[in-house]
Amino acid sequence: MKTPSFLKPKDKIAIVATARKATLKDLQEALQHIKNWDLEPIIGTSIGLEDHQFAGTDAERAKDLQQQLDDPEIKAIWCAKGGYGTVRILDLLDFTKFKENPKWIIGYSDVTALHSHIHNLNIVTLHAQMCIGVETKTEVSRETLRKALFGETIQYKFPFSNYNKTGAAKGEIVGGNLSVLFSLCGSNSAINTDGKILFIEDLDEYLYHIDRMMQNLKRNGMLENLAGLVIGGMSDMNDNTIPFGKTAEEIIYETVEAYNYPVAFNFPAGHIENNQAIILGKKVNLEVTESTSTLAYLK
Repeated sequence: MKTPSFLKPKDKIAIVATARKATLKDLQEALQHIKNWDLEPIIGTSIGLEDHQFAGTDAERAKDLQQQLDDPEIKAIWCAKGGYGTVRILDLLDFTKFKENPKWIIGYSDVTALHSHIHNLNIVTLHAQMCIGVETKTEVSRETLRKALFGETIQYKFPFSNYNKTGAAKGEIVGGNLSVLFSLCGSNSAINTDGKILFIEDLDEYLYHIDRMMQNLKRNGMLENLAGLVIGGMSDMNDNTIPFGKTAEEIIYETVEAYNYPVAFNFPAGHIENNQAIILGKKVNLEVTESTSTLAYLK
């Protein structure tokens, strides 16, 4: 996997909206953090555009992202907001120049579509908080984003869960939002998870749909040959009048119970306040014991 160059002071970081609409006013906190990190923010042309829910039409959003992908002076691209819409522009993009001169792609949730597509180009990306809402996350969350961009060491230690499966594994960490990964199955943006450590998280889903998505990943062969599985926030789940009968954690545990690899719940990433940055595509060491779990990047 090819890793983009780490940032240095005065580098330019572009803000684009690949999905839902965002205004310049929405970005003030993020702009302040960029300046505090001694970086130069570049506002993409999609900011301020509006097409119903989206930040302009598919063509307008794709044009903005394409410009930032191709510009050699832009060293990172920070997605303004998630929601839905990134997948609609994937096939409108040309990654030729980006492959020659890769840069950091930053975001999570709906941006999983972009992460997965770029993973198949053998380029590392950054699963981290969006511009909008950056002030609602923890200082630790913001600091892991900064450290990742500047090439500083990040390690994770997170609490034990009764649904964990102990063990140790090494492999590239991949994944993101479960709903988006599910939606990419069968496309050229779907990731090959064999021998890798899969990270998943989700928000505001019905429990039966969590089960549907996990069964889909299982039947697509995406769970059988993992090196390990890491689960972040499974936040604000919904249920029907007649309960499904299992929590999201129980559904996931049950789906992978028969497989012989470590499973670690409670990872600090996802639609949670402490949404720590993950360098997707990098090799990591995962250790799950009966008291705690740790994940560290390998040299």
